[in-house]
Amino acid sequence: MFVGKKHRYEVRVYFEDTDAGGIVYHATYLRFAERARSECLRDLGIAHADLVVRHGIFFVVRRAKLDYLRPARLDDLLVVETEVLSVGGASASLRQSFYRRGETAALVLLTVALASVGCGDQRPARLPAAWRTPLAALVE
Repeated sequence: MFVGKKHRYEVRVYFEDTDAGGIVYHATYLRFAERARSECLRDLGIAHADLVVRHGIFFVVRRAKLDYLRPARLDDLLVVETEVLSVGGASASLRQSFYRRGETAALVLLTVALASVGCGDQRPARLPAAWRTPLAALVE
């Protein structure tokens, strides 16, 4: 769901998401972020399947930078807040912040650069206007 220009997605931490100490394993945040980005697009009316089937392109992660500030733990309910920082002809940059539900202190901050590429040749491909326009409308 959107709150202003930010998308919010909730995810519960399960045992499979943690290390032996019950703390969320560092790579798990990437999976949570991927889900949150997919739901953000879906809530904009532009699901990933549409990009692949109708336009023959898909997003790949070009760069990801994570700052781990505080640990999330087993059974926590997390909120992943997604913000669009910029949209280019064949790219988008996002910031995703992880919070424990009901708290305001970030646990993890992620910046991710996405590139759109063709399904066949995997070369850069321009985002269709039906995708670029709603994403650009979220840029602060």
